[in-house]
Amino acid sequence: MNVNIKISKKVFNDVYLPYLDNDDRYLIFYGGGSSGKSYFIGQRWIYKIMHPTRCNLLVIRQTGDTNRRSTFPLFKQVIRNWNLSQYFKINESDMRIVCKLTGNEIAFAGLDDVEKIKSITFANGELTHEWVEEATECKEEDINQLKVRLRGGKSKKQMVLSFNPINIQHWIKRHFIDSGLATVCFSTYKDNKFLTDDDRKALEDLKYIDEYTYNVYCLGHWGILGKTVFDARAIQNRLEAIQKPLKVGYFTYDYDGLKISNIKWVPDRNGYIRIYQLPNTPAVTKYCIGGDTAGEGSDCFTAHVLDARTGVQVAALKHQFDADQYTKQMYCLGMYYKNALIGIEANFDSFPIMELQRLGYMNQYVRESQDTYTGKTEKRFGFKTTSLTRPTIISRLIEIVREHCDTINDKDTLEELLTIIRNEKGRIEAPEGGHDDQMMGLAIAHHIREQVVFDTEAMQMPSQFRFNVEKMAQTQYDYGEEIVVV
Repeated sequence: MNVNIKISKKVFNDVYLPYLDNDDRYLIFYGGGSSGKSYFIGQRWIYKIMHPTRCNLLVIRQTGDTNRRSTFPLFKQVIRNWNLSQYFKINESDMRIVCKLTGNEIAFAGLDDVEKIKSITFANGELTHEWVEEATECKEEDINQLKVRLRGGKSKKQMVLSFNPINIQHWIKRHFIDSGLATVCFSTYKDNKFLTDDDRKALEDLKYIDEYTYNVYCLGHWGILGKTVFDARAIQNRLEAIQKPLKVGYFTYDYDGLKISNIKWVPDRNGYIRIYQLPNTPAVTKYCIGGDTAGEGSDCFTAHVLDARTGVQVAALKHQFDADQYTKQMYCLGMYYKNALIGIEANFDSFPIMELQRLGYMNQYVRESQDTYTGKTEKRFGFKTTSLTRPTIISRLIEIVREHCDTINDKDTLEELLTIIRNEKGRIEAPEGGHDDQMMGLAIAHHIREQVVFDTEAMQMPSQFRFNVEKMAQTQYDYGEEIVVV
């Protein structure tokens, strides 16, 4: 069939035109609701499969039956609106669309039936393109498997993903957007020229009802829909105002098996320690560090350094360490911030606490603990998270975020706080697939502030827990950019 069909560019929203013929390996469309992105993607694929270039498309959603209610009718609607029905064969039962002009096909599948996806073939050539709709519903390992399917043959390959950016911690943000792996098109309802005035007004009225939901759903800000625990408006405002870290990097040191010496700061833009305020010299300011170890439901070690008087976050650490590596970085960070008081969670891994003690870092948070055998009260290093202490320290952090969000300087920390929710049982936690490492570390840091001993205060800690300040004051540590005497 030799037919020359021309499609006017007026049928597309202008914001998407630069991506109509894009052939980059990974292409992402994301943004606010009612932006028309899904409809444009449907238009784009119909436009592409009508061209003689090979374009066999697999449309994927997390569950296959949702295609029958969403993407499959969308393609039929585009074909009908463009008066092209005579040029397509549509198989309703198998959900297959074939262009009679080119032989190019569209197939539909769900990630809930992986074997079906593996068995999908096309009458003319191999699979060349994939569209993952509502991609935030999918797991990272499933998307990686779809990547593998796009191989072989001589045709150009492309994966398109589309979604609304709800969870700011979602793997898709890190994997495709933050990494720069994908070409990205961001859009909102303001870019949809086909919206009626009534539809546009209904969306804009939402900002007077629930400004945070408006920012996330309508304006496409990364966040989370639903009942967030921390003040979302305060966090969003703070995210718009924060500055970049003064320094990013990590510490190197000499270690002889017993002690750490010759500590140096190494600048590295990919480093895991972010410094927002340098340690005050001379040592007028006192600091404390709250740490959360990688435990159940967590894969990162974290730390937050606070000005103990003001509560201002002056540094943050987050990384996938082994426990011994984490401990040594905490030692260096504590020394950098004038022998800061360190309080590390003791629930899942007490090694960092014991190792700091062995290394000679005795300025650790002290808790009271009752011996289950003798009934006597003992003093131990480290913070213990229990059914009583956890809600207490989180409640205090909720108040700090609401009233003093300007004391939090770390973007990664704020973004995590934005995702924390209450589950159906009322427990405060990260959503499925998220983490609360930063939240717990910051909450612990604020809790231990009260145990920091200032020069004008009497020493309250037992002698066996006191740090030998006089001895440390005679030692110099080389931090690369500056020599700090502690």
